[in-house]
Parts: sequence; C-alpha cells; structure tokens
Amino acid sequence: MTTFAELGLAPDILRALDDLGYATPTPIQEQVIPLALQGGDILGAAQTGTGKTAAFALPLIQRLLPFANTGTSPAKHPIRALILTPTRELAIQVEESIKSYTKHVPLRSLVVYGGVNINTQIPILKTGIEILVATPGRLLDHVQNKTLMLNQVNTLVLDEADRMLDMGFMPDLKRIVALLPTQRVNMMFSATFPEEIRKLADSILNTPTFIEVARNTTAVTVTQVVHPVHHERKRQLLAHLIKSRDLRQVLVFTGTKLGCNRLANELNKVGIHADAIHGDKTQQERIKALDAFKAGTIRVLVATDVAARGLDIEALPFVVNYDLPHNAEDYVHRIGRTGRAGALGEAISLVSESETRYLKDIERLIGNAIEPTIVPGFEPGAADVPAYQSRPPRHERSAERHAERAPERTTERPERAAPRPRPAAAPRDALFDAPYVPGETPASAPAPARPRPTQKKPVAALFRSPVKPDTAGQ
Repeated sequence: MTTFAELGLAPDILRALDDLGYATPTPIQEQVIPLALQGGDILGAAQTGTGKTAAFALPLIQRLLPFANTGTSPAKHPIRALILTPTRELAIQVEESIKSYTKHVPLRSLVVYGGVNINTQIPILKTGIEILVATPGRLLDHVQNKTLMLNQVNTLVLDEADRMLDMGFMPDLKRIVALLPTQRVNMMFSATFPEEIRKLADSILNTPTFIEVARNTTAVTVTQVVHPVHHERKRQLLAHLIKSRDLRQVLVFTGTKLGCNRLANELNKVGIHADAIHGDKTQQERIKALDAFKAGTIRVLVATDVAARGLDIEALPFVVNYDLPHNAEDYVHRIGRTGRAGALGEAISLVSESETRYLKDIERLIGNAIEPTIVPGFEPGAADVPAYQSRPPRHERSAERHAERAPERTTERPERAAPRPRPAAAPRDALFDAPYVPGETPASAPAPARPRPTQKKPVAALFRSPVKPDTAGQ
C-alpha cells in the first residue's frame, strides 16, 4: 500500500498530514500528486468525496516552498497560486484544508468570496499572501478595486469546473485567465465533461494528463435506501425516520429554496431542531447554520444543491434525498458527502410516484438497482394524510367561507315583480311632423341601434392550427 512519503512530499507537509491522521493517499491523490510535483498540467475527472482537494493542494504547497520566507514585506508575499471554486462554502473548505496542510511551513493563504464586506478582506491582502482561494465574482471585484495583483501567479486550479459552468461563471473565468501570466501550471477538476468544459480545458490547459478516478460511481461504504411514499406524506415520513431511529447529523436535500425553508420549519414544529441553507440566505446565516450543524446543536440541515456544493462535514452519517434530483449525476454528488475516508454512511431517498423516472436514470447511471423498502404505515397508496396536508384546494375553501357568510336562502324562489309598462311608441310619421330644432332629438325618437358585437373565439382556439401536421416519413 502506497504512503504519502512514497509520493515525494516534503517532511513538513508529512508532519501536517500525520497531525490530521492521514496515513495513505486516496486513488486520485496517488495519481495526481507525483504528476503535479513535476509541474505538468492536469485534467482530473473526480467527484466530491474522492480527496481531490489534497490531490491538488499538497503538490501546490510543495512547489511554493522555495518562495516561503518569514519576511514581513508584502512584496515578498505575492499571490503565486490561485484556486477558483464555484461556491463560497467550497472556497472556505478548501482554504481551511490548505491552512491545515501549511501548519509547519511559512506560507500564507486567504479566501475571498462574495456576500461579506469586501473591506474586511483588503487588509489581509495588503500584508501579502502566497495562496489565494476565491470565487470568480469576488476576485474580479478585487481586481477592479486594484486591491490585488495576479501577475506573479504560477499555478492555477479550477475546482468543480462543471458547476462553474452551470452557475454561469464562464465569462468571468475567461476574464480571470486573461489576467494571468501565460507561463504557469494549470489543474482543472470536474465531475462531468460536457462540450463547454472540454472547450474550456483546450483553451487553458497545455497538453494535460487526463486522470479519471471513480467517476459517476457510489462508494461501497454508503448504504443506499429507497422508501416509496405518497408525495403528500414525505414530511411525515422524514420526521418518523428521524425520531424512530434517533438519527443525528442528517443532511437533507430539496429541489427548491422555498421547499427548503418550508421543510425546515415543519421539522422544527414537530420538535426536530433544523435549519436551512440556500442561495437566498446571507453568507453569515449560512456559515452560522453550517457551524451549528457541525457542532451538533442542530439535528438536521436542509439544503439545496447549489448551497451544499462543496460542503465537507467530517463523518457525516446520513444524507436524505427529500426530492430526487432531476440530473442523475447530482445524486452521486449528494450521497458522496457521506461514507468518506472509509467511514460508513447511509443515503436515504424518499421517492414519490412522479419521481420514479428519475430513480430509473440514477440506477442506470450507477449500474445498480436499489431495492425499495416500504415503511409500514407509509405505503404509497395510504390515504391517511395529515389534516394540514389534506385541505381542499384554495378555491374550494374560499367558496366554503363565502357560503358560511352568505345569508340563508329559502328553498322557494320569490315571484318576480311584474315588468314596468313601457309607454306606447309614437307613430313613425309623427317623427317627421315635429319641428326641427338643431342639437335636439325628438323625445320619441328611438335610440340608435348598437352594432352587434363580433363573436369571439375561446382563447384556447387561438393556439390551434387549422393545418394538420405532416406525418409523412414519420
């Protein structure tokens, strides 16, 4: 079995790894570290939980050791390594790892991201740092404010490049790359490789070495469970599982920000301490919730995919797919947050009838069928929906309230009043006998006839084409 010492890492870095309890490298670390130490460009196919942060950070740190010094002059600490991540949470996690790896070497690092006051980051930049971890938007803010220089960067790392593409960072990436020296080492890591990512790799990397480790597969240390359930009873089933099994540190994924908030509130109502993180939360709120979850003061953390991207929680035991992701690869990313570093984990998916097609896509991707387990009392066809979930539609409730406020009517309809008699119209000839007065109309003159309105077609009919589709050749 290969050790970190056999990969050629410096003694001070090995001391830091020993302090962290890291004994043997993961497969991607074993392949990336020796190549990165040689200074070649690398294109890595790796997903969350494979250990890719250490794979690029450890050789990056060792290559910067010749520049390490104890001088206090900012000029002696220019930015030499730039690591770009798609989310604030991932940026924070990467920089925390780098601080752990540089515990015994005099290298400085900093993380910059949006959502916080930029003025708190400027003083640290002025003191000089060698390693900068950043999100693209905030990095460009600093560039525009001239609070940092990128002209001495010799290593560029793009982490989770596919997620940057999904979040619309491609124009920002191109602007940032244009600011860097042309002579540099590049490392790009992505879980998927759509056409846009391949084009980006071609424009940035110089004859890279491609390394692929366990892409779109699930760890053997993760037990995958599927519970079929009616969609209206998902909340009740989730609460039942947490309470009956006394689950702790449960990361729950939802599909929307609104559903994320709603689920956290409902869990709190039934006595399960929960909090939510999503894109509409401020950075301070997200950090506070994540720290409380890590400390165990909250039991459940409900998150959307974007907010949870890059979360690294040590020994996370449970991940719940409250809403199945529409993209099968996102399922692999989600459950990859548990069962790390050889620890056991469990991934629970609550699947309604409308989500079975997504489950089939997931099973096809991972190459394994997940046997469904029905929880007694929560059969998919069960009709005993809680009262707060079984209310009639809003329009029906409004009609009921209107009926309650309306006065009671008798069963017999009152007789109609007799119509008022109309005065007899004057003979037509009399209209011509009356004297003409300009601006006046004889009182007995009939009102001008109104034009008959044109008959309108139903709205739906406006979208119907009278031309039948050509089915020839189909």
